[in-house]
Amino acid sequence: MEQFDINSAPLEIERKFLIAYPDIEALQAMPDYRCVHMEQSYLESSEDFVGGRVRRIDDGNNVRYVYTYKMKISDLTRREFERELSAEEYEELLGRKIPDTITIEKDRHSFSYAGLTYELDVYSFWDDKATLEAEVESEDTPIPVPPCVTLIKEVTHDRRYNNSRLAFNKGNIE
Repeated sequence: MEQFDINSAPLEIERKFLIAYPDIEALQAMPDYRCVHMEQSYLESSEDFVGGRVRRIDDGNNVRYVYTYKMKISDLTRREFERELSAEEYEELLGRKIPDTITIEKDRHSFSYAGLTYELDVYSFWDDKATLEAEVESEDTPIPVPPCVTLIKEVTHDRRYNNSRLAFNKGNIE
């Protein structure tokens, strides 16, 4: 895999919320709705490789593979490098999966509300809750709660809800 300059990668600013398990039919009625199934694995770093994650993304018609590396700037802001992978590259990188972690499986429901795009993740290991994220232009952008979700609490600053931490804890919140 080629080297990359993370300092030139684009900024990603997002807020994350824990929500009650959603009504899928209500989500499907939201503007710009779409759903993909994801399998997400976290990779070990080595002398010649920066860890990160790989995803297998299935939209029902096509399967894509993506490598991502993020560098934290603040709780809300990160630099994010992404690149598409071939199926062969994806399988090769899975060989670098961090031992004793699970592959996160989730359905990502995306939709628009109040001028923002929301990503709602329903995980295979939870049947009573899910997460909702909104990517914003600045850290102080207000996030209106869509009517199709029941907010439990904001978890942007709570690392237990990071997907990488969920992979280590096998979906358990510790």
